[in-house]
Amino acid sequence: MRVWIDQDLCTGDGLCVDHCPDVFVQLEDGIAYVAEAGSPLNDPGGSGSLAWVPGRHYQSVIQAAEVCPGECIFIEIDVPSAADGEAAA
Repeated sequence: MRVWIDQDLCTGDGLCVDHCPDVFVQLEDGIAYVAEAGSPLNDPGGSGSLAWVPGRHYQSVIQAAEVCPGECIFIEIDVPSAADGEAAA
């Protein structure tokens, strides 16, 4: 699972940080960003703002997206491919 935030839609409420502070951070500008390895990813709308979500945080990230008033949290689910050792359908 990967996640990113559209900063143009972020309302700055900080609910995502409340739900999962290991994945989301709120910077001095009042806008939320995703973080990976403790560092905020700041490439709005670009692939550089897409963070891997550790499995232990899946549920918290999904809850954060569900309660986000700006609806700015986007989750991408990774589907295993045949190259990953999974049987192709």
